[in-house]
This record gives sequence, C-alpha cells and structure tokens, in this order.
Amino acid sequence: MTQTSQFEENIITTEQVAQHNTRESCWIIVHGKVYDVTEFLPEHPGGSRIILKYAGKDATAEYDPIHPPDAITENLPPSKHLGVVDPASVEEKVTEMTEEEKQVAQRHQSKPPLSECLSLHDIETVARYVMADKAWMYYSSGADDEMTMRENHNAYHRIWFRPRILRDVTEVKFDTKILGHSTQMPLYITATALGKLGHPDGELNLTRSAAKNGIIQMIPTLASCSFDDIRGAATPDQVQFLQLYVNKNREVTERIVRRAEKSGIKGLFVTVDAPQLGRREKDMRMKFDDVGSKEQAESGENVDRSQGAARAISSFIDPSLNWNDLKWIFSITKMPIILKGVQCWQDAVMAAKSGCAGVVLSNHGGRQLDFAPSGIEILPEVMAALKHANVDSSSFEVYVDGGVRRASDILKAVALGAKAVGIGRPFIYAYSAYGEAGVNRAMDILRDEFEMCMRLLGARSLDEVTPEMVNAANLTNVDIPRDYLFHSNYERLNGLHGKIDVTRGSKL
Repeated sequence: MTQTSQFEENIITTEQVAQHNTRESCWIIVHGKVYDVTEFLPEHPGGSRIILKYAGKDATAEYDPIHPPDAITENLPPSKHLGVVDPASVEEKVTEMTEEEKQVAQRHQSKPPLSECLSLHDIETVARYVMADKAWMYYSSGADDEMTMRENHNAYHRIWFRPRILRDVTEVKFDTKILGHSTQMPLYITATALGKLGHPDGELNLTRSAAKNGIIQMIPTLASCSFDDIRGAATPDQVQFLQLYVNKNREVTERIVRRAEKSGIKGLFVTVDAPQLGRREKDMRMKFDDVGSKEQAESGENVDRSQGAARAISSFIDPSLNWNDLKWIFSITKMPIILKGVQCWQDAVMAAKSGCAGVVLSNHGGRQLDFAPSGIEILPEVMAALKHANVDSSSFEVYVDGGVRRASDILKAVALGAKAVGIGRPFIYAYSAYGEAGVNRAMDILRDEFEMCMRLLGARSLDEVTPEMVNAANLTNVDIPRDYLFHSNYERLNGLHGKIDVTRGSKL
C-alpha cells in the first residue's frame, strides 16, 4: 500500500483532532487533511506561536493567502500526514465576516464599472479603494521614504518624444520577441509575491490573462499559488519564465530550477538585488502574523514578525550570493539566465561577460535601497557600455522594470535600447480590483495606447522606435512638475500613523 493511499484511508474526526491541541501533541487541519506538526514546532520558521494558535483546529483560512497549497505536504515527512477529516464530524459553521471583510465587500459593491477605467492609474485608484489594509500596504510599500519608488515613475517624465511626420502609419505593429519567444507587446508580467492577498485566485489571474493576450508571465518564487497550479493553468504553448531567489540551502534551489526546466520554463531570472530585504515601513506597520513561505521552512529560518510581510516570508534568501556562484547556476540548467536587479553599467557588462543572456535594470520596484537609480535612468549608460565592450545585442538582451504606467513609458525604454519592460504592480492592482477581467482590461488599455503612440510617433514597428525619437537630455534632472495621477495613489508616511487621517481612497 502506498503512502498516499494509506493517508487517504485514515479517517479522523474533528473531535480526535481537537484532543491534540498542545505543544506536546499538536495536530492541525489544512484543506481537509490532518497533519501532526508537533516535532516541527521548534524548527518552524515563523515560530511555534502561530501554529499553536490553530492546534487541534482547521488552519486553512490562515494558511491559504500566503502559501502555495503544496507547501505543507512538501515540508512535512509522509509519516506526519495522518489522514483526512471525517466529513460527518465537521460541524456546519456560519463563518462571520470580520469588520474589515465587511468593509472590503461593501467597497467592492460600490466600485465603478470596469469600463470606466481608462488608464492603469484608474485601475490602481479602484484597487486602493477596495483592498484590505494588509494587502494594500504590502503591495504598495517602498523602501524607507519611498523616494526611489516615486522616481521610478517620475524618471519617464524627463524623457520627451521627437515624433516623425508624413509616414504611412495605417498599419502599426508592436509585437517583438523576448529571449526568442514571441510577445504581442514589448512587455512581460514581472514576478510579484503573495498574489492571494489581493484575490483568491492569486497569480492564476495573471497566467490566464497572459495566455489570452499573448504576453509572457514570470512566475515568482514567492507565489501564493503553487508552481504546478500556475503551470497547470497555462495553455500548452504558453511561454513562462521563472524568477528565482537563491536559497541558502542550495539543494532547494537546485530542485526548484531543475523542476522548472523539466516543466518547460523558458528563462531563469535570478534576483540579485535582495541580499537583505529593504525596510518597507508601510508593510512593517501591519505586524505580519502568518507562517512564512515554504522556502523558509526548508531552510529552517526564523522570522522577525515586526518587519512586515516582506521580511517574514523571505529570510531564506542567501546574502552570500556572488559572481562565483553563477558557474554553479549555469551547471544546473540549460535555461538562459538573466540577472534581475542590475543597477549600474559595470555589473551589466560583467553579466554579459559571464555568459548571461541578459539583465533587468531594476531596483526591485523601489522596495530595496532607497535612492537607488531607476532602471530607465541608467539604461542609456548601460547600452553605451555594452556597445563599448562589443557585446552582441542579439545574444544579450536588456530589460527594464519599475514605475511603468503607460505604453508611452514602454516606448521610451524601447527607444533607449530596452528589449522589453517588466510590469508588476499595475497587474496586481488590476486583479485585486476586478479579478482576471481587470488584467485583461489593463492589457486592452496598453494595447490601445501602443497603437495611438506608434502612429503619433511615426513608427510602424518597434524597429523604427530608435534613440533619435526621444530626447533624454534631462533624464538626470529631478526638478520636474508634480505628477498628480501617480501621487493621488501614493500614501505618504505619517509620523502620527493612526491619528492622522490616511484613508485609502474613501471617495472615488
């Protein structure tokens, strides 16, 4: 008899589970299955307190928003998988909504129709209005004073177009290829963590929308949905990349990479700008109180819960990662490797010489080192340095992420040499507000903007979007007009948090 079949044949009542509610004997229920976590308590990365809170009880509701569904089965040995709950012993309970849940539901009922959202800014405004505090604070937070997060967006306003006229722009095309794979627009969905904080389907909203719109999705290491679920939701020919945080336990990293390659993932984006997570103070104020990520559990890491969700789920990341480790990463996969989080031209050149297939010029969405440069700001010097180093642009691609809200932003990056642009927060906000339909609407908005901008630029294809079409002379000048569309969604840090009115869009 296999372990799985034996597990499924063990029927356990809720009364039996309830008897094991102490540190000495601790059972919990997750998705109708019973687990003995007694021996796991001392080594649990989130500490024993959160597990003991649900000792002898069903922990599914607390477990689901943060974890892939297979996290517990992967982290506990088969002998601790005790059986399934007897349905007859489960009392039918009417779950009462918390006050915040009631308010969120009411806000969703009063939000405007999706058709009224004409820009990504509009969608973000609605998301800010409807989202729960923990989700909004986690998704929207940046490092320290959030200067870099704001400058990521502001930098695009320092680049002006030089349109060409009297060109036949009846037909315009803006499809391209990323790592040799087709995409309908020069963008990809970049990796973002904890998707279920914003919507029960989490990252699956992105997978389905990416398939419908011909856009490539990057699967995050810290997704709320399992890797298998995300891959399973993809269409047979859908291209997906994997974002990788390198674990201190290299066996874990190797298993993740090999599994991804075997499943058909087409590119490995290694995050290199996060040896330690930045101080995201809005997130830190929420006092994250969950069990952490499965990557932490495999590393046996402790969690400092005073540091917010970001740090609580990511202490497994290896701060010792260095250039010498690239040889090992190359040795465990044939996937093209891209370094995500490059912030100067010197490192871009080193990445090219090390055999990488490309780099993402990124400061982690302004969530790491405040006053790190925006990707678009360093793009011209990176392209000049790569040209000077005789790097072949056909075999080494440069991408940018952070701050993009318009197709015009993307076209500015393309003009300055980027192959494509990664977009993260806007798509999270889209499904947090409207589910998969919101992501599709965001894609439609960008597609319409691309068509208009290409015609008005006088460019019939992306090949014609060249450096001569933009004026980037003021790119390093930060004295610019205030951007009210963006700042209307930016929540300032307040010294008297909780006493000063910082309502999140209570009026639309």
